[in-house]
Amino acid sequence: MAGEKTGPTAVVPFRQFVLKVHSRCNLACTYCYIYAGPDRSWRRRPPTVPAATMRQTALRIAEHARTHRLREVRIDLHGGEPLLTGPAPLLEQAAAIRAALPAGCTAEFGVQTNGTLLTRDMIDTLADAGFRLGLSLDGGTPGLNRRRVDHAGRPSWPAVSRAVRLLHDRPEVFAGILCTIDITAGPAEVYGSLCALDPPMVDFLLPHANWSSPPPATAGRGSRPAPLGPAGRSPYGDWLCTVFDLWWDGGPGPRVRVFTEILGLLLGRPSSSEAVGLSPVVALVVDTDGAIEQVDSLKSTYEGAAATGLDVFHHTFDDALAHPGMAARRSGRDGLGAQCRGCALVEVCGGGNYAHRYRADAGGFTNPSVYCADLERLIRHIAARLDATVALN
Repeated sequence: MAGEKTGPTAVVPFRQFVLKVHSRCNLACTYCYIYAGPDRSWRRRPPTVPAATMRQTALRIAEHARTHRLREVRIDLHGGEPLLTGPAPLLEQAAAIRAALPAGCTAEFGVQTNGTLLTRDMIDTLADAGFRLGLSLDGGTPGLNRRRVDHAGRPSWPAVSRAVRLLHDRPEVFAGILCTIDITAGPAEVYGSLCALDPPMVDFLLPHANWSSPPPATAGRGSRPAPLGPAGRSPYGDWLCTVFDLWWDGGPGPRVRVFTEILGLLLGRPSSSEAVGLSPVVALVVDTDGAIEQVDSLKSTYEGAAATGLDVFHHTFDDALAHPGMAARRSGRDGLGAQCRGCALVEVCGGGNYAHRYRADAGGFTNPSVYCADLERLIRHIAARLDATVALN
């Protein structure tokens, strides 16, 4: 792209800006890595982003776009639960960013929400302003969403199911569903129930876990990176393989991001996700106090893991590009440990999500993913299905 350096010292600018507009949430999901995890920095931050902070953030985004001659940026208004502010502040924030951007650069706006606060009027207002809305769900039934409750323990499903019905009337607004995997739930039930909601996209997320805080239901895998090969237990990989087969064999349905990303990588395309592949990270976070941070998933590892010490009032986003933590997540194969660098699947797996590699007492983030065996199981399964399909044609 114009404006970027090429060669061994290539600088890949940020293109996705995750802006925290509300640092609190009206739900208390039992597995939440933000509010139930080791990082409690949210307690020290303003509940809502001040207007002056958002204006300064808009100027920093515009500065970055101008410096790197970006033609498009993606802005995700996030939380907590961003709709706790109501729609008016979101519209003001979008207007400030659009007004600041240089000529020739456009912004795509999204809101990731738990859906409980969505109303028809709110959907129409945000849709008319060019927003797209993503929902966070664990499935398409009350039972599958039993972990998604409010602070009084009441289920969120009745409100969310209403929101899904309302989104059907504005399909151009519905960005899709993020679903954190619960392997105690049947993969066919989860996938089928989500398809029944008719989303354009589903992304299945591995629970944020690491070697020092292992994922649920991984007893027997040990506390060390699993050896490659079928002997390693892979409950999450098995779960995802079942869903893949349903998706691959099932005809028209939603795009499933983790599957399309792996298929693209197997066919030689770059990744656009931190979950797989070796493409440089292009996203950063600005919190409600203006702090520039790395992605939230790092907060599942230890207090302060996502912090950079930078903020929008005193630092540019190019300063963030040079931050050691950012650089470590942008170094591709060179940032991986020896086991990953020597793996036949490294170009596709990419070592998995950076946060999932962490081990407090050995190597920090240079370990393979705690989901190493699961990722290998899934990638090899998808490759085999792809090979079989190509052979038939």
